Amino acid sequence: MAVKAFEALPEGVVEFIIEIKGKPLHYLKTGNGRPLILLHGGASDSRDWLPVMPVISQYFTCYAPDMPGFGKNERDEKGYFLHDFIDAVEEFILKLGLENPDIVGHSFGARVGIGTALKGNVKVRKLVLVDAVGFGRVTRPGAALMTTFWHLRKLFRVPQPYPIFRYHKDDDPYWRCDTGVSSLKIPVLLVWKQHDPYMPVSHGFKAQKMIPGSRLAIIPGFGHAPNKKNVAVFTKLLLDFLKE
Repeated sequence: MAVKAFEALPEGVVEFIIEIKGKPLHYLKTGNGRPLILLHGGASDSRDWLPVMPVISQYFTCYAPDMPGFGKNERDEKGYFLHDFIDAVEEFILKLGLENPDIVGHSFGARVGIGTALKGNVKVRKLVLVDAVGFGRVTRPGAALMTTFWHLRKLFRVPQPYPIFRYHKDDDPYWRCDTGVSSLKIPVLLVWKQHDPYMPVSHGFKAQKMIPGSRLAIIPGFGHAPNKKNVAVFTKLLLDFLKE
């Protein structure tokens, strides 16, 4: 079901609503070609992919969902477990009938992409992990930044961009995937900023060792979101890998 856009979107990008787990889920769609799922980070939403969509949509049909509790979706005040996001992405793919999609995930979205590929109920063709969560702890400066931003939003009564994250008794609060990723049998590209204040590039080197046959591309400079700040370099890396 298409919905009226509430903001200016690039030409060809359309907003839709689909029911997932009995709840409406908002997503952006554009392009032509084989399906490409774009999963946003843990403090953002589907709009994070707007800078790269005009280029990659020339070769792929892009689907950028707001994950449960993010963006334009309703938010369960009790919060969500990691598996809730993985299950939602899986149902999204199955319900839309997307065959062998590629998945690109940024930060927390990368961790959800890993979980979706490992679960195995949908066959993922290729996986791109951008400054991924799941291979170590957030740096101390990064944790301080996150806390500062949380307090500033609270002070100025700005809604927090993410829901409550819930954990089972024995869950790792950093969602580390130290077991399991070695069983990934699909092509994996790791993209990392050289100086990431949250997930250091050392996590990228660790991931490369853990995931058989994976490649690591390091983008010079400071930052956590090359899909927004290094659009030309990022899109070239992405397309070169996906079009092989």
